[in-house]
This record gives sequence, C-alpha cells and structure tokens, in this order.
Amino acid sequence: MEYKNELRRFIQEELHQYLSHVSVDLTIFGFHDGQLKVLLLRWKGSDDWSLPGGRIHRDENLDAAAYRSLQERTGLREIYLQQFHTFGEVERYKNFSRQETAVRLGIPADLHGELFRRDVSVGYFALVEFAEVTPTPDRFTDECRWWEVAGVPPLLFDHNDMIRLALKTLRQQLSYQPVGYNLLPEKFTMPELQRLYETILGKPLDRRNFQKQMLAYGLLERLEERKTGGAHKAPFLYRFDREKYGKALEEGI
Repeated sequence: MEYKNELRRFIQEELHQYLSHVSVDLTIFGFHDGQLKVLLLRWKGSDDWSLPGGRIHRDENLDAAAYRSLQERTGLREIYLQQFHTFGEVERYKNFSRQETAVRLGIPADLHGELFRRDVSVGYFALVEFAEVTPTPDRFTDECRWWEVAGVPPLLFDHNDMIRLALKTLRQQLSYQPVGYNLLPEKFTMPELQRLYETILGKPLDRRNFQKQMLAYGLLERLEERKTGGAHKAPFLYRFDREKYGKALEEGI
C-alpha cells in the first residue's frame, strides 16, 4: 500500500517538475573477480529487475540528469559516463507486455495512463570501480545489486537491449580509446588488465601482443612494486598516467 501511495504522490505532486516523455537509463559496468558486471534495480514487492535511470528536471541539462542519477545509485561523483543511443521505438515492452508489466509491478489501473505513456529514453553507459560503489535503490525499488553480464535475467521494458548495445559500443571503443582506469583499482597487474579486455571482448588475447600494445600507448606506468600472495612469480604492478589517460580519452588513440 505504501508503494502505491508513493506512486500517487509522485504523479500528483512531482511529475510536473520533469520533462514529459523523455528519460535517461544507465548501464553501469563494473569489473570484479574476473567478471564484467552490471548494476540492476529490483522493483518494490516484485522479483523484476531493470536498469537504473530517471526523469529529467525541466531546468536540468540532459547530461546533468544522467550524472545525478548515477551518483544517487552508486555514491560516486567522478565517473566515466557516455551517451550511446536513444531508444524510441513505439513498443518498448520486450519481455513482458504493457499489461503484464503493470500486473507484475502491482501498479493500480488508474495510474497506468501516467506511468505507461510513451517515453523516449536516452541511454548512457558508465564505467566504475566495483569496490568504490555503494549500490543504492531508489524510492520505487527494494534492492540495487550487481549481476554478471552473462547472467542478467529477462528485464522490464527494453533494458536487455540496452545492455547488449552498451556492451557492443564498449567493445567497439576498445579499438580507439583506452579502457581500464575506471574499472580497475589504482594499481593492477598486466594479467588483470588483459583479463578485463578479454572479458569485455569475450575472447582470449595473446599475452605478449597484448602487453606490447598496451605499453605502446604510453599510458601505463610500471611501478617498482610487485603483487604478492600468488603461487607464481609476483608480477609487477602498473597504474595509469591520469593526465595522459584523460587526454587520450578526449582525443581517441
């Protein structure tokens, strides 16, 4: 009952503060235990999941709305965020119909008109360091947690399509922009960086060629420290040169 009352309050008191028919949706990637993960929300009183996102205040820039939503879900401020696609199909209910979605989420019939009107959604993807994120649900969800990309369940709306396209865009970017600074801890080994690239690309890479290519970019600084605790010879630790990385990100490699 409280959930339904919250929906009514939002429609009656707050919805007019936002742009109508336009929203943002966020595909937030993290890397942990050798797996690429994505942050999802579970709606109140249901077992149904979706991507984080939200509406845009009438006096708010589009990117600012995306950064605000991202900060609210992760607790992070300085995050790599990129707009990658606008989703504007007439029918955006892919796994469950409009009516099925309403029933699954327990939305009263008299609220359908406002909550299920046609929206155009601007998709963003973000790259974050897994350990730094505090997953935080919003007012209409009970849980916010990481899922392995390979194990994402059927999502509400067209959000599975969003994840697939965000991952495709990320893979394409590997050919001309650096990736890693936002997904790895400050210090990491070359095998850890290679594992990240292999996970994103979904295929193995030659170790020698990978290391040669990464060092050729001039973005990595090898430290005198070695990673300890392994069974084999401890590999050297590396870190990204933040200034060079930022410039390469802006200009492309």
